[in-house]
Amino acid sequence: MKDWPTSYLGRLPIAQTDLDASARGFVAEALARRGKGLRPFYSTSANGQVLALCGKDPAFLALMRKADQIHADGTPMVLYSKMFSKTPLPERVATTDLVHDVAQKAQEAGVSFYFLGATEEVNARAVEEMRSRYPKLVFAGRRNGYFSRDEEDAIVAEVNAAKPDILWIGLGVPLEQQFLHRNIDKLTVVGVVKTSGGLFDFISGKNSRAPHWMQASGVEWLYRLWLEPRRLAVRYLTTNPQALGALIRHSR
Repeated sequence: MKDWPTSYLGRLPIAQTDLDASARGFVAEALARRGKGLRPFYSTSANGQVLALCGKDPAFLALMRKADQIHADGTPMVLYSKMFSKTPLPERVATTDLVHDVAQKAQEAGVSFYFLGATEEVNARAVEEMRSRYPKLVFAGRRNGYFSRDEEDAIVAEVNAAKPDILWIGLGVPLEQQFLHRNIDKLTVVGVVKTSGGLFDFISGKNSRAPHWMQASGVEWLYRLWLEPRRLAVRYLTTNPQALGALIRHSR
């Protein structure tokens, strides 16, 4: 998947791919790397928050560019590319949708998952929900995301011992990218790693997704703002204009 074409949007090379192709690629990469002791294939995602942070923090921008693949997890990025880019994106690849596409194909291929992140309750409920939806899906393990830097070696050892094909890491931006920067070369038993943000909150039912029409029109953030105004108001008021500016000034 590293050789797939990209669109340069908001300072980042965004993969020109859709949900189905990405899911097939994850399974193929996981199977190809199984038992070979290689560095995992690293996939992450960009949305307005990420674009804004890349503009403010060069170190974070460098971390994002280390990924093998960056998905567009924001409809405004896709719409902007269709209007102004020479290489438009086919569709949004939201991690909350992608995990289900991958799970369907993974259970058929015998590819296993590991969920790392969120609270103990949310993590456990997310795994339970996935097992209910996909009875043949194998979970190599799971762990909550509450641990210190001093515990990271033990966490990596625990993940390696479980031998998951695909590791979904939901620690939030930028903690999950920083965690992988420190540890990805040690995760030699894992085939694919995917940063997942608040994925487990949505799978578990803790958070609900916006209606489909809001997702398709690029205003899902309004729905989330309505649900969590105190936490998200300041973020969106600052990151949305910064993300738009990044798309306008740093895309081609």
